[in-house]
Amino acid sequence: MFQRILQLFSSVHGYRTPLPEADAKHALGALLVRVAQADHAYLFQEVEQIDRILAKRFGLNPLEAAKMRAGCERLSDEMPDTNELIAVLHDAIDLAEREATLLALWQVVFSDGQLHETEDELLALVQNTFGVAPEVCARLRSEALRSVQAR
Repeated sequence: MFQRILQLFSSVHGYRTPLPEADAKHALGALLVRVAQADHAYLFQEVEQIDRILAKRFGLNPLEAAKMRAGCERLSDEMPDTNELIAVLHDAIDLAEREATLLALWQVVFSDGQLHETEDELLALVQNTFGVAPEVCARLRSEALRSVQAR
């Protein structure tokens, strides 16, 4: 009997979320995860915010958004170069979508109530690569902070 219990746990432990294709949708999700993990803490508030963003952006129900996030977490783990994620997004989306992506990234950053230097540096890299004007970036940052504080 003990052997059967061990087998049960080993089969559960051996499960891995499938790696999604590195398309724009999943690159966005992976970048959201990467920003949330930039401060070496991946908090519930950040996970919840990512799920909300994915659900709203792609018309998903909560379970579908959580599944997508799990795949994006795996993609983020498997794809070591942040510049690749940013490049996939930059090439696949227009300026308006890049601005919406920056807003979403700032919402994740502010969702835990703290701004860490590593998060700020990562967002600066994204902003520069996306080619969004500094005044627009400042507006998006303020808008994100207000939207998270309103919750």
